[in-house]
Amino acid sequence: MPFERILSELNLSWLDVAAFVSFFLAWSGYVWFALWRAKSVPSLHSSMDHYRRLWMLRMIDRDNRMVDVNIMRNLTRSSQFFASTTMLILGALIALLGYVQQAMDVVSGLPFTVKASQRLLEIKVVLLVVIFVYAFFKFTWAIRQLGFCATLVGAAPKPPKDNPEQYASDIDRIAAVTSYAGTTFNDGLRSFYFALAAMAWFLHPYLMLLATVWVVWVLYRREFESRTLKALADRGG
Repeated sequence: MPFERILSELNLSWLDVAAFVSFFLAWSGYVWFALWRAKSVPSLHSSMDHYRRLWMLRMIDRDNRMVDVNIMRNLTRSSQFFASTTMLILGALIALLGYVQQAMDVVSGLPFTVKASQRLLEIKVVLLVVIFVYAFFKFTWAIRQLGFCATLVGAAPKPPKDNPEQYASDIDRIAAVTSYAGTTFNDGLRSFYFALAAMAWFLHPYLMLLATVWVVWVLYRREFESRTLKALADRGG
């Protein structure tokens, strides 16, 4: 069969295929699950949405909004840091494609590793490249969204006394864009976690499966059962 011939040419076992497919199913499945579960139980993102809106309520009452601009600047710096770090990682990975044979010699010398062909090792490196390209796009989009938020903060009026509906509209608009930026940043940061699981594939497919399960568990615990979430959700009634 053509598919089996491709597997043979790449020295790719069915275990490798299972690990690869499980990796992407776990990633996409967790993203869907996190969005679904956050609708019924508190999550870090939904709890922060409450404080984002509260922040905007305080912001719009201030004449001097330098505090708010500085907060936006610090949030932007976090995205800029990860975006620049992602570029460095991508440069290293692309350079690694030119030294696959040397990388094979290093990996084969490690204990509990499975022998892989040069083509398969290139596929593993390309997988990491794709993950970090995705992360780069997410972080740069978060930077743009935070820039939009800073503009909206500067354009926000004082709360109109005779038109409270317009006041609520301004608050909701800025809080929503800030929430979108937080979601995008979280997507990029999540890519780093799953990149660690993908790196385990260099050693053994079983290790990749185990690392994928571990990453999903860590993400779930931090998003839905962490002490930070409990502190954020405790709003004093």
